[in-house]
Amino acid sequence: MNQAEQANETARLEAFSDGVFAIAITLLVLEIHVPGQEEIAEHGGLAPALADLWSSYIAFVTSFLTILIMWINHHTIFSAIRRSDHFLIIFNGLLLLGVTFVPFPTSVLAEHLEGSDGDVAAAFYAATFVFTALCFNLIWRYSAAGNRLLRGDINPSFVAAINYRYGLGVPVYGIAALTAALSPELSFGLCMALAILYVIPMRMQPVTIS
Repeated sequence: MNQAEQANETARLEAFSDGVFAIAITLLVLEIHVPGQEEIAEHGGLAPALADLWSSYIAFVTSFLTILIMWINHHTIFSAIRRSDHFLIIFNGLLLLGVTFVPFPTSVLAEHLEGSDGDVAAAFYAATFVFTALCFNLIWRYSAAGNRLLRGDINPSFVAAINYRYGLGVPVYGIAALTAALSPELSFGLCMALAILYVIPMRMQPVTIS
């Protein structure tokens, strides 16, 4: 298989993935329902009825930013991947499964974080990201093992940096899931700390600059 055919393989995979990310992020707004006349009357007007949807707004913004960060990281690692194969496609499909599921645990967390079931909601939320972090690691480490699917001019420092970043995901999200029993807020904070780490731009290029 020549380089053009290899590039076309990854381009098709990225294009399909981008479509799933776009659909997932677009459908988020459907989770925010328009107040009906009964709700408006019950709250004493449209403004208080809209204000009462605050948990839905938080879930929308959190889900949007989370999926955006995952898309950025997906784009980053695929800038280093030269070609695809059967297993990479499967691992990528599992990641997209997690991406499309993210809005649900986010809505559950926004609704119940301050309630008596906050620990369950936070653990459910963190566990979802254990799964997505595992999928990112499967994609990257499978591709990077022996440079199996990576570009020939890949920057070793870039590989090491991605290995370190993604190596934190599963254990830290796992700790967040366990921490939920003690403090749902701390559990959520750990998840947000990792999200901030993953949105920080890489300081090196994926390819070696000659």
